[in-house]
Amino acid sequence: MSEILDTAVKALADKLGGDGIEGSIKFEIEGAGAIRIDENGASIDDSEADCTISADASIFQDLLAGDLNPTSAFMSGKISVDGDMGMAMKLGSLLT
Repeated sequence: MSEILDTAVKALADKLGGDGIEGSIKFEIEGAGAIRIDENGASIDDSEADCTISADASIFQDLLAGDLNPTSAFMSGKISVDGDMGMAMKLGSLLT
């Protein structure tokens, strides 16, 4: 497994506080793999989700660190969103 994915799962689990979310969101990280957040929390998983967010590894790391606002990243084309935009908004509030 990728160190990027392992670190991201831990960071997302901390942000979730041990909880999951209603619905599912998948991060596709270019060149690294995918992370899924659902009712069970965060895990390395490439299965289908209600919303898929794609970004390169550096953008994803900036999002997790709080150095990049998710809405700004979307509006500037640094991330792409496919599927349920409401789920993406839910994730945005989780990351900020």
